[in-house]
Amino acid sequence: MRLPLTALLLLALVLGVVAPPVRAQEKAAPSDAMDETKPYVSPPAWKSVEIGDFYLRRKRYRAALSRYQEAIKTDPYYAQGYLGLGKVYDRIGLKQKALEAYRKYLDSLPSAKEAEQAKDVQNAVARLERQLKTSKKPRPTSSPPAAPASPPR
Repeated sequence: MRLPLTALLLLALVLGVVAPPVRAQEKAAPSDAMDETKPYVSPPAWKSVEIGDFYLRRKRYRAALSRYQEAIKTDPYYAQGYLGLGKVYDRIGLKQKALEAYRKYLDSLPSAKEAEQAKDVQNAVARLERQLKTSKKPRPTSSPPAAPASPPR
């Protein structure tokens, strides 16, 4: 019994002296790449429109609006961004902005043939123009009721 205990103690002593001490993990020095903040790079216009369409289908109009605006900012000649803006503005009730966005969509289409094929947008433009004209008409002011005639004497 004494031999295995001595061998065990001797082994522990050798491992304690020979084995390197275990150290806590040291934090690495921050690299130069970590110090620099990378600027936000917006996705391409088609991707922003795709994400905007996703939000529009789920009736998350604020999120869709910001994505379409991002698409327009990225590529002002991308017609689908204006189409999405028009749809969002129309659904949230901003008729004048919807009309402007739809017109920019029709103007930014590459060919007249594609503009002719955009019948839904042309119908929406006509509808919005009618609605805006009727809302801008001055409403007749109601005059105060006439005083009853005095009885003859």
